[in-house]
Amino acid sequence: MAQEQVQRQGGGDGDENGDGAAAAGQERREKLGEDVDAILDEIDDVLEENAEDFVRAYVQKGGE
Repeated sequence: MAQEQVQRQGGGDGDENGDGAAAAGQERREKLGEDVDAILDEIDDVLEENAEDFVRAYVQKGGE
């Protein structure tokens, strides 16, 4: 009987920590998603302004 009570107490603590960790993980994913979106927007801006220069920089030259 004592074992069952200990298991229940331990399980309750794990659930509370799990919820906090899940919330923190969700916040981190959202922040990273925003950062990725910002980087992609910046790349789009560069390509809109200098697409020809960008492509020219990646053209192979004589046996590369």
